[in-house]
Amino acid sequence: MFTAFTVFVLVALVIFWKMCVVVPMREAFVKERLGKFAGILPPGLHFMIPFLDRIAYRHEMREQVLDIPAQSCITRDNIQVEVDGLVYLKVMDAEKASYGIQDYRRACVNLAQTTMRAEIGKLTLDNTFSERETVNEQIVREIDKASESWGVKVLRYEIRNITPSANVIDTLEKQMEAERQKRAKITLATAGKEALINRSQGEKQEAVNLSEGARQQRINEATGRAQEITLLAEATARGIERVGQAIGRPGGETALKMRIIEQYLEELGRILKESKVSVVPSDLANIKGFFEGMSRVGAGMSGPPAPPRPKPVPAKTL
Repeated sequence: MFTAFTVFVLVALVIFWKMCVVVPMREAFVKERLGKFAGILPPGLHFMIPFLDRIAYRHEMREQVLDIPAQSCITRDNIQVEVDGLVYLKVMDAEKASYGIQDYRRACVNLAQTTMRAEIGKLTLDNTFSERETVNEQIVREIDKASESWGVKVLRYEIRNITPSANVIDTLEKQMEAERQKRAKITLATAGKEALINRSQGEKQEAVNLSEGARQQRINEATGRAQEITLLAEATARGIERVGQAIGRPGGETALKMRIIEQYLEELGRILKESKVSVVPSDLANIKGFFEGMSRVGAGMSGPPAPPRPKPVPAKTL
């Protein structure tokens, strides 16, 4: 009796175990009855008919991320690169994900690889780095079209790495170095050009300033000379006027004669002193005539001319 009861209890437990199914919150179970789709079990406790119902598929309902292995791609300019990425998807319909395709994960990965290879082939190497967002969006659109019948929604795709071959990397580094040297030379040339322009402008301004200064200096010198000449002329005129006034006074003519005689003697003495030969007047009578002429000049300035005097007898030459 005890053995039969034990067996009965064990059989009842097995049947109960087969009847009860607990579905986690993050998953969805696909139930089949006698091999035919019987429904989708949402999260919670469910009872099943033993030996008739079974759980055929279990699907993760959260967003999933799949790693896309690196693959070799050829760009439009015939450069080989290694490209890998990540695809984010989510199961929207558990029935389609179970019966629409054998393995939606592998299908998404393969479709992402082929689409990525096709999109990379449309771009040059430079554009593959600058247009990642465009490539990502195009890959998402292509995968999403195909995965609609699988009950899967592709949320986004991200290119992770774009790695050219070693030879290409070496060539790119040399190209970048040449570009940097080119920019450096252009910068130096531009700086030299600007320096020459600034220097020429400075020299031009200096020449203008010097010419303006020289012009102003000449103007000032001319103005000073004109003022000097004016002052000298005015002083000379005043001197002559005063001399004339002095001559018209009593004794003025005699003073003028004495002054002229003094100047003549002073100049004669200077000439005799500075000359290297002996100088003697050739006609002493001419000296007397000179003084008499000066007397007549003084008389003409002071009054009516004097009557002519007889011509003196020439003296003998010393």
